[in-house]
Amino acid sequence: MPPRGRPPLPQHPRPARQAPFQEEARAKLFRVAGLAAVSALFEHEPARVERLFFDERLKPAVGGFCKTMAAARKPYRMVEGDELAKVAGTVLHGGVVALMAPRTLPALDGETARRWSEPLLILDGVGNPHNLGAILRTAAFFGLPRVVLSDHPGQAQPSEAAYRVAEGGFEWVELFKAANLPALLKRLRATHRVVGTALDPKRVSIDVGGLTAGGAKPLALVMGNEEDGIPPATLAACDTVLTIPGSGRVQSLNVAATAAILIHALAARP
Repeated sequence: MPPRGRPPLPQHPRPARQAPFQEEARAKLFRVAGLAAVSALFEHEPARVERLFFDERLKPAVGGFCKTMAAARKPYRMVEGDELAKVAGTVLHGGVVALMAPRTLPALDGETARRWSEPLLILDGVGNPHNLGAILRTAAFFGLPRVVLSDHPGQAQPSEAAYRVAEGGFEWVELFKAANLPALLKRLRATHRVVGTALDPKRVSIDVGGLTAGGAKPLALVMGNEEDGIPPATLAACDTVLTIPGSGRVQSLNVAATAAILIHALAARP
């Protein structure tokens, strides 16, 4: 009996147990989907994986991942396709989804960049996450070790969509963030040849062959927004400007296609 003068407490039904994907959504874990991306994650940083879900057709391929999860006492489950789509947030999950804590990008300072002797790719406003993922996939394919993302407000950041398109590329390429890119590029010019990309026919430009020309300095290649290109302040901080001449039948290449051509040229440079 409740104490005299007090109304009885309302009775609430016990909440039902949440489905796995709802629990993980609340935990704000980052979803990595697709066998290539998940395989790269387990190869490089298996400790980052907190949950693993897969469908029956991928069971033979993920056996090693399951052993790793079991040894770490972390949950893994084989689920039906509709539940896996809910976990992944998309039907384009490739049969396996790993959940991990989101990464944070280290800030790049001028002194660190000046010590690097390899070519460097810098993205300043590339806004489409699919383009970012495609660029990271190309960078990994050709062995480019690092990519820098500027603080441009439109710059795409690592996302689940970008990871899916990158097919594991994010695990092979170091990512950095750079504030005040024009100032950073001006300092970087002491040790690197900073090359911007532009479509402006009024500018003095070089074609892609100029990337493979000799020179003691490593290259820092800057690519800009899909619609507006590189911001004027960033372009002014470059040593020179590069364009890829085409037939003129269409205005330009997609930024990811342009990046593939240029990264290949960087990889071929002696």
